[in-house]
Amino acid sequence: MDIILILGGFVALLIGGEALVKGAVETAQRLRVSPMVIGLTLVGFGTSTPELLTSLQAALDGAPGIAVGNVVGSNIANILLIVGLSALIAPIAVGKHGFRQDMGFMIGATVLFMAIASTGHLGRFSATVLLLGLALFLVLAFRRSDADAPQLEAPKLSMPVALLYFIGGLLITLLGARFLVQGAIGLAEDMGISQTVIGLTIVAVGTSLPELVTSVLAARRGHSAVALGNIVGSNIFNILGILGATALVKPIPIPSQIVAYDNWVMLGASALLIGACVTQWRISRAEGAVMLGLYGAYVASLAV
Repeated sequence: MDIILILGGFVALLIGGEALVKGAVETAQRLRVSPMVIGLTLVGFGTSTPELLTSLQAALDGAPGIAVGNVVGSNIANILLIVGLSALIAPIAVGKHGFRQDMGFMIGATVLFMAIASTGHLGRFSATVLLLGLALFLVLAFRRSDADAPQLEAPKLSMPVALLYFIGGLLITLLGARFLVQGAIGLAEDMGISQTVIGLTIVAVGTSLPELVTSVLAARRGHSAVALGNIVGSNIFNILGILGATALVKPIPIPSQIVAYDNWVMLGASALLIGACVTQWRISRAEGAVMLGLYGAYVASLAV
């Protein structure tokens, strides 16, 4: 039954997240919101909606290992698994414009969270600091030229249909998050595995499905650079937005395993990504293969 809940949750998150983003983008375009604002918020962060709702649900259900492990595990999987797989399909060209700012924010957000996590607790004050960091990132991003915004197609849906997509997608995603968390908690109890490990692996990869689909499809279509921007934006939002919003609703303890081990893996993966980017300003297939191998080794280490 737990496996059925988890699989059902995955499917609902994927379908609901896609409908939610589509409806939100179409509604914003109908309201004549700037393409830059749409690109940086609804499109850039939209793929992180499953992580947000899943972490919130886990926190409310008293499962901090899943709430925090979901974010940390997603960030690790985003880099080592998704960027690695995308680079293996097609080498990723790295744009220099905005590189320092985006990568700087990703590393800064990671280090900030690690410092907070070392206290063993993520409270409302720390959550406010994280959310203020996200606000600063958005303000600086909005000051860039519209050349940084993704090219969006003209709206195809009427306003009522777009709103229906948005509301329906939100409800399906909420339901999927509920199923996924319930199934993950049950599976952890049945198998005698800690909720933290389940959060770092099954839940994290499951909620990263939108990023995985977006990045792999972009790579197959010859737009592999989209994969990198999608991952960096998602990782920033995961830490500053998701953990910030989750702890603002309900303060959460940070599992000691994440403080002692997984946070360092996340920082190492982020540093590896930057190193791969600045070598000839591209991520090669060989580097992608190394990332995938490291992700396999990481998952194996959790099973020990």
